[in-house]
Amino acid sequence: MIDYETTRFDEMNALIDRWAEQSSGRRTATHTMIGQDRDAPTHFVDMVEFASHEEAMKNSQLPETDRMFHEMVSLCEGMPKFMNLDVVRDEHLNKQLCSRVFQEAAMAGDMSVIDECFATNYIDHDVSKEEPTVIGRENMRSDMEMWRAAFDMTFEPTAQVAEGDMVTTIWNWRGTHTGEFMGVPPTGKTYEMSGTTTFRCQDGEIIEGWWHYNPGALQRQMGGTGSPYAT
Repeated sequence: MIDYETTRFDEMNALIDRWAEQSSGRRTATHTMIGQDRDAPTHFVDMVEFASHEEAMKNSQLPETDRMFHEMVSLCEGMPKFMNLDVVRDEHLNKQLCSRVFQEAAMAGDMSVIDECFATNYIDHDVSKEEPTVIGRENMRSDMEMWRAAFDMTFEPTAQVAEGDMVTTIWNWRGTHTGEFMGVPPTGKTYEMSGTTTFRCQDGEIIEGWWHYNPGALQRQMGGTGSPYAT
């Protein structure tokens, strides 16, 4: 983290852009963010994230970083303050909210989580359905109950990315067909598929979701035809 005062932020911004261009392919920084103090407009804080302390040290040893440091000092009012920080707690609350849907509702079968996690007027987008957009969290509840009644399943997130109010989860689904699924009697066989879900969160609730997967391919594996949501 770099804490500094400057009246020449436009020049500082251009300096950072030059460093990013010149160090391309060699820099090890993974995320940068600059904050400006609302109460003191010449006060700025730069936060630069690295995968590890070792990667940060590699970045510091780049000649482009050394040049940037000297030019940065010349643009500041006084000496910038540098701090090397270790992350001791890192929580993304929207990620935790979305993970509950997969782990507690879809996998563990706790349908009370639907009321806790989804807004009443939740908007769901699923292009595999006859109606690709539906409103209301009860639709999410009925979908999950249908899948759980038809399959002894796991629904595991493999990766998750959050930006702003959006959380995208990449997941793997695996289910043993134990109950009727859209007209297909139970086969006792185990099937797999993968997909992604993007949820939009607001005020601690999920208010909109987009599902991308291929249930039609799953039904064809089971001996049916087309999408399980088609009429």
